[in-house]
Amino acid sequence: MMSSETDRLHSQLSRLEDRFPGYRTEIVGGNIMMSPVRPFHGETIFQIQAALRQLGGEWRPVSDVTFVFGDDDELCPDLALVPRVEADRNLSAYSPDLIELAVEVVSPSSVRHDYVVKDRLYAQRGIAHYLIFDPYQAECTMLWHPGPDGYRGRDVVPYGKPVEVALEIGRAKIETDELPIDRETRIQRRDM
Repeated sequence: MMSSETDRLHSQLSRLEDRFPGYRTEIVGGNIMMSPVRPFHGETIFQIQAALRQLGGEWRPVSDVTFVFGDDDELCPDLALVPRVEADRNLSAYSPDLIELAVEVVSPSSVRHDYVVKDRLYAQRGIAHYLIFDPYQAECTMLWHPGPDGYRGRDVVPYGKPVEVALEIGRAKIETDELPIDRETRIQRRDM
């Protein structure tokens, strides 16, 4: 994709976000993707962000900020842990090379992207850790050891047990016993 085409898509993203509040918008594989956001989604992000802030120091969690992976992919992780000095710049787009930890919260329309597409894209960029919180399955999938085809390490932690991640910058502990669980909404399984 040429630079002018990328600029055009980025401009479209900005307009769509303004016109459709309550939708998360990103470019995945050259396509503009819009996902409605539900209350459980926001509450889960809020609780995880509070836990990650406990790391303090020189790192900050940022939410729904664009990370430009290439001409065909501009992703907006639900949370990304980046250097504080970069977060303080308050930009609209950042390099994915800054991300120490990416976090996604599954929504009915994002299952494949969160479990398959982003697994591969985040790993290919060398993002050390990727967490997928799933309020429909009541579990967190922890991914580490990035490779060219995705993450090679995987654990699943059921809600009710803490998610503990050994990051280069310290140990993060996220309690899951208060995370919302949606047992009413039926979604397509992640192992498609």
